[in-house]
Amino acid sequence: MLEKMETVDVDELIEEFETITKDAERIQRETLRKILEENASAEYLQNLGLNGRTDPESFKSSVPLVTHEDLEPYIQRIIDGDISPILTGKPITTISRSSGTTQGKPKFLPFNDELMETTLQIFRTSYAFRNREFPIGKGKALQFIYGSKQSKTKGGLNAGTATTNVYRSSTFKAEMKAMQSQCCSPDEVIFGPDFHQSLYCHLLCGLIFREEIQLVFSTFAHSLVHAFRTFELVWEELCDDIREGVLSSRITVPSIRAAMSKILKPNPELANLIHKKCSGLSNWYGLIPELFPNAKYLSGIMTGSMEHYLKKLRHYAGDLPLMSADYGSSEGWIGANVNPILPPELATFAVLPNIGYFEFIPQRVGNLESQVLFIEPKPVGLTEVKVGEEYEIIVTNVAGLYRYRLGDVVKVMGFHNSTPELKFICRRNLLLTINIDKNTEKDLQLSVDEAAKLLAEEKQEVVDFTSHVDLSTDPGHYVIFWEVSGEVNDEVLKECCNCLDRSFVDAGYVSARKVNAIGPLELRVVLKGTFQQILDHYLGLGAALSQFKTPRCVGSTNKTVLQILCNNIGKSYFSTAYG
Repeated sequence: MLEKMETVDVDELIEEFETITKDAERIQRETLRKILEENASAEYLQNLGLNGRTDPESFKSSVPLVTHEDLEPYIQRIIDGDISPILTGKPITTISRSSGTTQGKPKFLPFNDELMETTLQIFRTSYAFRNREFPIGKGKALQFIYGSKQSKTKGGLNAGTATTNVYRSSTFKAEMKAMQSQCCSPDEVIFGPDFHQSLYCHLLCGLIFREEIQLVFSTFAHSLVHAFRTFELVWEELCDDIREGVLSSRITVPSIRAAMSKILKPNPELANLIHKKCSGLSNWYGLIPELFPNAKYLSGIMTGSMEHYLKKLRHYAGDLPLMSADYGSSEGWIGANVNPILPPELATFAVLPNIGYFEFIPQRVGNLESQVLFIEPKPVGLTEVKVGEEYEIIVTNVAGLYRYRLGDVVKVMGFHNSTPELKFICRRNLLLTINIDKNTEKDLQLSVDEAAKLLAEEKQEVVDFTSHVDLSTDPGHYVIFWEVSGEVNDEVLKECCNCLDRSFVDAGYVSARKVNAIGPLELRVVLKGTFQQILDHYLGLGAALSQFKTPRCVGSTNKTVLQILCNNIGKSYFSTAYG
């Protein structure tokens, strides 16, 4: 049916969303009942003694909260080829692999047709609201998307990153066509074995179809910035390719060369136009609308750890709006962005109550004593959350995850009808902590943003950053790694180091610093290209560029990344902020 669909009916999709969010509690109960009925034969649920009960009360009293570690033995059996109903009633045929940037190693997760359908529902919903505000015409999308290599598990299942599993789906391609968002690059480019070559060809395809490009997309803001930083380096070569109609010798993969030869024809006029436009730009400001005059917006995940890249992305985008894409993870989707006119820093995500069953653990915020005597509150339901409060999300989905701790902390910003609108705050387990201090990914981001203002005065910027807790010293101390765009004098970097230290305002950190229970913060400035080496390391492990996120806290167990950072230190400074 999808194949015949010409375009998505935006009004119908919005009406559908309004209907399911008006009585989110009832929809949640129905969704849980459906998940439990369809998977009643699963060994995992049978062992917990649900005995066919599907109501939320029985479910919560019988099924424990779990992490990925708890489910690993079950998932491993599926990977190894056990086709009995383990986590789901129907056998799992595909495995998703997370990027591994959060915890240093990839996680393996079940993926099925039902999860694919929830993905498409999220995409359709946000597209409908986006298209109502920023209608796109018939054309193409410049999508910087990359499929990593799919492999076979020991038991013969297909295994790939979550994004690869989605991009390879025929229903995804049909849906993109229906949403007038078809990628301008051929499949051979998307699924090429070398992402450097794929990126170059994505840029080339975008330029060839420049008049038709309606939007520019990548999964993460990082990938968009990376693409246009690369453009700065190769734009003249791209112009040569277009002028001569001959693909650069840097493209060596035969399948990519063959696919591109069908698209690339000599076009001196276009080459001259692009050359003139690029030559006329001041420091590449407004590059994207110059290259793609009919593009309506840029889209991708721009919240959380991606906020760091927004300043550079806005520089490239000029007046084009940035729209944060939907909220989800390798485990599945949570909510859609139904307020696309909000800037990414204020983006919220309305939970779709029919794509999973959601619970929320209230996050206790109080004085140091209450943190030390911490007893975790009981989870509350989707419609029981309170505006202004922070929660950790618990997911029960259609692919065999039951009361699964996602590890994300969100804040409830309001309600759309009766479903909450969430703002992503941070990863719960990404903490800089030595004793009573607790600094999250968000705290790190705020600290870096504050110190980066000093660099901006010198016309420089933080290209990328990460952190590490160094316990080899006594007392232990925080280490912040920066890659900087150009040369900065020592005095400025010393002040940046002090500013980083002062900007961690967590009460535990400040009190521990004052009595030297935590040592002076250390800023290590790494050599140019260090974060590219980290990216290459993860790609070598099978991660897809589409799914890559720079790890914001590198633990001591993540030895390879730590070694890359420590082998590339250019300068190092210790804070004197606390004397």
